[in-house]
Amino acid sequence: MSGHSKWAQIKRKKGAEDVRRGKIFTKLIKEITVTARMGGGDPDGNPRLRKAIADAKAQNMPQDNIVRAIKRGTGELEGVAYEEVVYEGYGPGGVAVLVESMTDNKKRTVMEIRSVFTKNGGGLGEAGCVAWMFHKTGVITCAKGAVPEERLLEVALESGAEDVREEEDTFEVIVDPGKLERVRQTFDELRMKYTASEVSMRPQSTIKLQDRKHAEQVLRLMDALDECEDVQHVYANFDIPAELMEEIGG
Repeated sequence: MSGHSKWAQIKRKKGAEDVRRGKIFTKLIKEITVTARMGGGDPDGNPRLRKAIADAKAQNMPQDNIVRAIKRGTGELEGVAYEEVVYEGYGPGGVAVLVESMTDNKKRTVMEIRSVFTKNGGGLGEAGCVAWMFHKTGVITCAKGAVPEERLLEVALESGAEDVREEEDTFEVIVDPGKLERVRQTFDELRMKYTASEVSMRPQSTIKLQDRKHAEQVLRLMDALDECEDVQHVYANFDIPAELMEEIGG
C-alpha cells in the first residue's frame, strides 16, 4: 500500500475526533471562504464550492456556518482574508512532502511549518523542489463490501473514470480532476456509497521506507503538519510496508 493511501486512511479514522475538536470545521470554513472568493458564492456555477459545501454537510456543519463562510468569501460579511500557499520540503529518508495551506499570515505559517519539519527530521525546501514529483488526480474512495467490485468497475469506467485500484480495505476510483464531479454525481444518482471524494496530489513514484526509525519519523512529521491550524492538506511519496506499519502500530 502506498504511503499516500495509507496516510489517507489514517486521517479518515481520526476524522471523528477532529470534528469534536473543531479542527475539521475550521479547515472546511477556510476552504468555503477562499473558494467563494475565487469563484463566486453560487455553488451551481462554482464546482469547487459545491464540493466544499458537500464536505461540510457530510461533517454535520450547521447551515448558518456555511452561509456565513460563503458571505465572508464574497465580501458580504467582514472577515479574515485567507490566501492559498503551498510549501515543499523533504522528510526523513528523502521523502518528498507537499503542504497546502490557507493562511492570513504567511510569515507565521512558514515559521510554524519550518519548525515542524526541523523538529521531525526534515527540512523545508524552495518552491518547486518537490512539486514536480506529484500530479493532480481525482479520487473517489469506496470501502470494500460497500459496493460489489464488478458493479463498481462497471459504473466507474462507464461514467468516465480512468482506473479502479485495490488497496488494503478500500477501492480507489481514479478520475481526471475535471471529470470528478460528473463521476461523483453518477455515484450519487445510483446510490453507490463512497467514503471520500477529493482532488489529491498523487506521487508519481514512491520511496519505500524499510528503516523503522525513518518510518516513525515520517509518520510523526505527517501528523504534526496535519495538526497545524493553517494546513489544509499534506501529501508525501513514502511507502511503508504493511508489516512495518503493524509493528509501529499504524
